[in-house]
Amino acid sequence: MTSSSNTQNISTHSLPGDPDCEICGGTGYVRRDLPVGHPDFGKISICKCRQGEVQQKVRDRLFRLSNLDELKHLTFENFESGGRIGTAPAQSKSLESAFNTAQRFSRTLEGWLLLQGRFGCGKTHLAAAVANYVVDMGIPTLFITVPDLLDSLRFSYDDPTTSFSQRFEDIRRAELLVMDDFGTHNATPWAQEKLFQILNYRYINHLPLLVTTNLALDQLEGRIRSRLQDPELVTRVQMQAPDYRRPSDDTGHPELSSLSLLGNRTFGNFSLRKNETLEKNDIKSLEKAFRAAQKYAEHPKGWLAFIGPYGCGKTHLAAAIANYRAGLGTPPLFIMVPDLLDHLRATFNPNSNISYDRRFNQIRNSDLLILDDLGTESMTPWVKEKLYQLFNYRYNAHLPTVITSADYLSEIDPRIRSRMLDRRICTVYNITVPAYRG
Repeated sequence: MTSSSNTQNISTHSLPGDPDCEICGGTGYVRRDLPVGHPDFGKISICKCRQGEVQQKVRDRLFRLSNLDELKHLTFENFESGGRIGTAPAQSKSLESAFNTAQRFSRTLEGWLLLQGRFGCGKTHLAAAVANYVVDMGIPTLFITVPDLLDSLRFSYDDPTTSFSQRFEDIRRAELLVMDDFGTHNATPWAQEKLFQILNYRYINHLPLLVTTNLALDQLEGRIRSRLQDPELVTRVQMQAPDYRRPSDDTGHPELSSLSLLGNRTFGNFSLRKNETLEKNDIKSLEKAFRAAQKYAEHPKGWLAFIGPYGCGKTHLAAAIANYRAGLGTPPLFIMVPDLLDHLRATFNPNSNISYDRRFNQIRNSDLLILDDLGTESMTPWVKEKLYQLFNYRYNAHLPTVITSADYLSEIDPRIRSRMLDRRICTVYNITVPAYRG
């Protein structure tokens, strides 16, 4: 009798559920009473007595996949929402907006939050702060960089402790999923498909998601981009702060920009050359260009072109516009046309860590693009085609652009010239003063 009782107790306690549960009697599972034809007819589900245990296991698995242990120090309390000393007002404002939005998201977990910005602007800090806050609330959260997420899925094929399907389900069903560094992964068809499946599942089921990326949306795969552009679900925040890892020498300029070499070119030290013996009309052309540059710097809209001989002040005016905008916290991409083409060619090197498409999109989508010395490039058929594609894209998109050239308009590629001559979008200033000698 005793032996039989002990055997019964051992059998009951070896079951996954609570032996005193009135619903499952200790089995841990229940079969719901559903009509024939119901999609869940005949299926068993986890009993309420095991929900806490199952949730804890999910938390443990997600925490093992996350690297939050190493990021526990990244919180809202130690995020510098106003930026470092010397941060431009517009940059501070973007940081404060991102900080407030991330805090709101962590408390409500409603919709999706997309944080965009250059490397080192604070995206990962805010994303980790959200994850740490939510984990402290007891909510199963997965924080993971996208390359690590894809590696985790690949490795699960050979992992004896879990299956691919289990890991995939854990990721896409996590109550909060934080995908850091979206776009830094190797965009193979398999990777793109898995990422789309994860995002699409969460999109359909309205599960909260936080994504950080240094890419523009049009650089992402089309299906993923369309979901990240849904204004009813996604809150997008652009962070404009400079790289905090290089506070001493980083100006916040785009990575291809050469503006840091021209930081001393301002409107304040531009010479109108009134003390020189020059033709009145020449001085007048310089004054008109100067006033136009100042006005454009306040509100960049359309295209502005400065045409004139070498040394007449074209580059100084273009750099003054760029430095003025940088001072407001929105540094443009300032680049010489030959350098731009060299950057594009460099992507064809097998050792390049960036694709041609990504580099070209990075240039053509710049909020403000300043192209210095158009016409000094070697005009091969490839160069002609790339420049036309760049100009045509910005022309159709009405993106603010400043152009300097020592060529006569008649010497510029006809397709580009036709767009520069469209007075609805472009204003051309001919500077006729001779070269400045100092």
